[in-house]
Amino acid sequence: MSSDPKVSTPRTGFSDSKQKNLNRLKIAAGVFTLFGIGLFVYFIVNVGYEEILAGIAKIGFDGFALILALYFLRLFCRACAWKLSVYAPYRLALRDTLPAVVIGEAMSTMLPLGILVSGTAKAIAVRKKMPLVVGLSSIATENLFYSLMTGLFIAVGGFAFLRSFDLPDGWRLTVDVLIGLIFALIVFGFVMVLRQWHFASELCEKLYEKGYGRRIFEKGRMHVRLFENLIYAFYRQYPRRFLPIILFEAAFHLLGICEIWFILTRVADGIPTFFNSFLLESISRVILTMFKLIPFAIGVEEAGAQFVTETLALGVGIGAMVTIIRKGRTVFWTLTGVLLIVTRGLSIREFTNGLKKEEEKRSGGEEETDFS
Repeated sequence: MSSDPKVSTPRTGFSDSKQKNLNRLKIAAGVFTLFGIGLFVYFIVNVGYEEILAGIAKIGFDGFALILALYFLRLFCRACAWKLSVYAPYRLALRDTLPAVVIGEAMSTMLPLGILVSGTAKAIAVRKKMPLVVGLSSIATENLFYSLMTGLFIAVGGFAFLRSFDLPDGWRLTVDVLIGLIFALIVFGFVMVLRQWHFASELCEKLYEKGYGRRIFEKGRMHVRLFENLIYAFYRQYPRRFLPIILFEAAFHLLGICEIWFILTRVADGIPTFFNSFLLESISRVILTMFKLIPFAIGVEEAGAQFVTETLALGVGIGAMVTIIRKGRTVFWTLTGVLLIVTRGLSIREFTNGLKKEEEKRSGGEEETDFS
């Protein structure tokens, strides 16, 4: 009997290095979560629970129903954008994408490492409609459009916030240069897509050939190439979908501004401006992006909103009150997502196992999907 040296034992889990990185993330998530809880308690005590309850009472059941509806419309926009991001011959209907988006948002919000499994959760939720890898590819495409609009939204919000106050000329110049660079990168990205330049992967390949960062680029250059092919293939096949997807992603942020504006009309003194609501939502988006490790962004979102509202002189405790009210609707839709998970016979363990299996395929070179 002869042995075949090419046969190897199949992998059954993450590699040691990836498992160590995951453990470090878990520790960091635990520390940040405890820190966030401490901040949350501080703001509750500082503002006063009676004041917060009074603000919640001003919203009323009708107001809270409207807040829930606005957030549903935001999820609806993401679901529509994802529906348009699916490649032929597969297709998804809104009755498929909308529940999956609710499930993914629930995972992303309530778990310390939810951002790592939210995309997999969406793909598993529609596994009866398409293979897992196809679902993940369509989710990645939608996420790219979402990231583009979020980055633009954050940049404009930060620019508007800093330019609204008296700052030294050096700060103003720095901000102008940074905003200019962001817009230049966005324009360059659009040109790359239109001309289908493989600029990033070719740069990674040249660095790898010259011996720079071999450990990073050994597999990283192939992932970058796959990333480029994913976008270019989508543009070649569906160029007319670009604008509708971008409009849906923009509507997601616009509805967030409307939600804050409505809350401020109920809890703040005087009539709030749309500009102030825009600043609050943009800062909130920055915090939600930076502190994804903290479930519900507890504590840190209150801190950011409180800083903005105090700077804008909107009233004592208004920022913390707004975020606490918004957390109420987040909890509602998170529980809805959990209910969908249970009724569909899914489990959180299935989502995390799906993430591990997909990572093993990529690490083991088993990925056969071609987006070229």
